[in-house]
Amino acid sequence: MTRAMVVLVRHPEVARAWRGRCYGRSDMSWSREGARRAAVLIDELVALRPTAIVHSDLVRTRRLAERFKLPTIADPRWRERDFGSWEGRSWDAIWRETGSSMDRMVTDPEHFRPGGGETTREVADRARVAWDDLPADGIVVVVTHGGPIALVRAVAEGISLDRAVGLVPACGEQVRLGRRALG
Repeated sequence: MTRAMVVLVRHPEVARAWRGRCYGRSDMSWSREGARRAAVLIDELVALRPTAIVHSDLVRTRRLAERFKLPTIADPRWRERDFGSWEGRSWDAIWRETGSSMDRMVTDPEHFRPGGGETTREVADRARVAWDDLPADGIVVVVTHGGPIALVRAVAEGISLDRAVGLVPACGEQVRLGRRALG
């Protein structure tokens, strides 16, 4: 069988109207630049000859997954963090309302619930379970979001959750991990 590898792919850039806004669980499509990046990205990923395609079930991930012309698995555990009442609001408005308390997403990953949504720990645990349920063999492409990718990388690299923010990939970026990276 093909070597066991997981390619975590952050969705392409989202529609311009969402720039500067909090959009964890919110569902939107790509910008024009995102569509251009998707065309390049799909060529790179198809060349890997993936054996399974998983996506978070949101439009910005599903559209890329469907371009493989292979069966896909929609798994909502790969969704971005639920930001609760912050969803769809501008980061500036959130800052004006909450000030530096938003920093607690990083400094208090076990307990802080941005907008009443998920803690960083809850997102990490959800992504870990989704990882454990991926096919064990072959090359698995997971089209997902920055938060779950950063948190899976943190676990794989033994980095504490309060430092995971530095592992968030750019839109359209790939992160390749051995299937056994999380033990």
